[in-house]
Amino acid sequence: MKSEKNHNLKIKKFFHAYGKKILHHIVMFLKWSVISVITGIVVGGFSTLFAFIMDTATNFRSGHDYIILFLPVAGILTVFLYSAFKYKNDKGTNLVLSTIHAQSEIPFRMAPLIFITTILTHMFGGSAGREGAALQLGGSIGNQLGRWFHLDDSDKRVVVLCGMSAAFSALFGTPMAAAVFSLEVVSVGVMYYAALLPCVFSSIIASYFAKFFSIKESDLTGIDFPELNFINSAETVGLALLCAILSILFILLLHRTGDIFRKYLPDPYLRITLAACVIVALTFLLGTRDYNGAGMNIIVKAVHGEAVPYAFLLKMLFTAITIEAGFRGGEIVPSFFIGATFGCTFGILTGFSPSLCAAVGMIALFCGVTNCPITSLLISFELFGSGGVPYFMIAVAVSYAMSGYYGLYKDQTIVYSKYKTKFLNRKTRH
Repeated sequence: MKSEKNHNLKIKKFFHAYGKKILHHIVMFLKWSVISVITGIVVGGFSTLFAFIMDTATNFRSGHDYIILFLPVAGILTVFLYSAFKYKNDKGTNLVLSTIHAQSEIPFRMAPLIFITTILTHMFGGSAGREGAALQLGGSIGNQLGRWFHLDDSDKRVVVLCGMSAAFSALFGTPMAAAVFSLEVVSVGVMYYAALLPCVFSSIIASYFAKFFSIKESDLTGIDFPELNFINSAETVGLALLCAILSILFILLLHRTGDIFRKYLPDPYLRITLAACVIVALTFLLGTRDYNGAGMNIIVKAVHGEAVPYAFLLKMLFTAITIEAGFRGGEIVPSFFIGATFGCTFGILTGFSPSLCAAVGMIALFCGVTNCPITSLLISFELFGSGGVPYFMIAVAVSYAMSGYYGLYKDQTIVYSKYKTKFLNRKTRH
């Protein structure tokens, strides 16, 4: 009888403890569901507005070629705004990564500042992407929401990740890749899985929000993927190797250009004015506007088999001058441009499907500059469909391994080696 009572008591204790754990998990699920939905709606709303204004600014610039003449004025205004807000040494996207590493804090006033200055860059013809602004915008809003929710520091960093995912998703229309990108880009070799659920929810909410307001993504579908064989797999490996090398060259060009600018043109007003004049002069000298703005139209052309052979080199030059001079924007869409046009050129020269090579080059170069292989695969699926999985798998694997420890973001940490099961914990090379 006594043993039966003890047995029943043990069962009650077991179910009591198990019930408390289940209740805790339910509470945490509900907590992060609510927070991520709110973050997705708020950041998705701001990002959708940002995307709409960006498209309007780009369309206006496309219809008014003379507006590029005012790029120096836009540059001066950008420096003035950052000086007025006391951000003379702004770290850009690195500030978001630094916040997640608990090394700094993203102030909320960063959101309108990056919003306005990125619009200025694109409207007047600077060569930059929009994702840098998206990540900073989302991170800044997420950090502020974390304060309003009275979360502790670790939970606040999760909301920053949610904000990054939501903004990336709303602008690019790739919710799967956006959810993983913010988890993967911070530390190479380690992912913040604690933020997976909220990042997925906020990313999907933001994506639907953008679609509801008719924010359209560029059409990159329709590629014919042939069956993989030894010859075309070898060609894919060759293309990925070249893209890995090109990603290192792009990173070095960006950072060396910045070093030269800061050394010989220490005054930010003079630096951005002269750089803007160089961009204007190059634009008129080349007689094309292909290298101004983000260049999504050129990416679409490349994916459909059309590219100027040297376009990737000019985009590298235009982007390095624009971003390192002090204009605001991002490097990811330019990396898409460089990879797509280089891949298309590779395909034309080798006789191996220029469209397929453009898609592979685009994904391989993105992987090389960001060190994010899982995100790269997810982007390939969402942009090009699942038909090219073998090609993208090969390209991502080769590019990730052969791009070394170089990276776009100075505050990205290489936690584990790419080549051995070895702990490194070092910053990326530049």
